[in-house]
Amino acid sequence: MTLVFNVLSLFLTIMMWAIIIRAVLSWFDPRGQNPVSRALIEFTEPIVAPIRSIMPRMGMIDLSPMIAIFVIYILQAMISSAVNP
Repeated sequence: MTLVFNVLSLFLTIMMWAIIIRAVLSWFDPRGQNPVSRALIEFTEPIVAPIRSIMPRMGMIDLSPMIAIFVIYILQAMISSAVNP
């Protein structure tokens, strides 16, 4: 069971970093035309899109990546507490 939690935690860490890199790349490539940007958008959109649909937009600022990272952080804490009670 620990292996499942470790794999899930690794996936969440990768997803968190992908969201961070996507947010930084959006400053330089806002349309997402770079192949790396496009790949990150396709990888992270299933997580960010539902949050974006719920949250109101704050002008040009999209806070959904920050909320997604926060949710991932909470999930990782829950996994950690389940593995190490």
